[in-house]
Amino acid sequence: MSYEVELKFPIADPSDLTLQLLARGATHGRVVHQYDLYFRHPSRDFQQTHEALRLRRDDDDVFITYKGPVVDTQTKMRREIEIAVGRRPEDFDRMRELLLMLGFEPVRPVEKTRALFHLAWEGRELELAVDSIDDLGNFLEIEAIAEESDRDTARDAILGLAGRFGLSNPERRSYLALMLERDAQQAAAERKSGSRG
Repeated sequence: MSYEVELKFPIADPSDLTLQLLARGATHGRVVHQYDLYFRHPSRDFQQTHEALRLRRDDDDVFITYKGPVVDTQTKMRREIEIAVGRRPEDFDRMRELLLMLGFEPVRPVEKTRALFHLAWEGRELELAVDSIDDLGNFLEIEAIAEESDRDTARDAILGLAGRFGLSNPERRSYLALMLERDAQQAAAERKSGSRG
């Protein structure tokens, strides 16, 4: 049973962080544009259960991903099942249509540019992603994939690397949650300014 173990942190300067990652021995992977579309379940509230269903299109592939409830208080540790469903834009459209026919509803898209890095740290292979998201800012996401037996060592490696970079105050909300909060704030501001006019 595989678990995704991750933490993300807001960062001010992605180029400075990139230099620090390379200085620590990280290898630079590819830079991709990702378009993520999240869905509501037809009969259970993913916000209440802390689950997610995401359809992702990047420069090369299309994936569908289920993320289970968080099972750790220090990181976002949860079951993750990800399946490649194609390589063409129409594969994304067909999978979205299938989900709609099954009663799933789209919540909202999240688009980002992601620069990937790989780093061997404390005996683990970590994936680091420097994410740039319009209207949200820049983030560093540190991730490991672990089996049930080594979830804690994966968590400790991520926390240790974050400490080495002087990163504190992780952002535990998902990008989707942050975007929905921003949307609600903008809508409230527009209603307020409209009521004054």
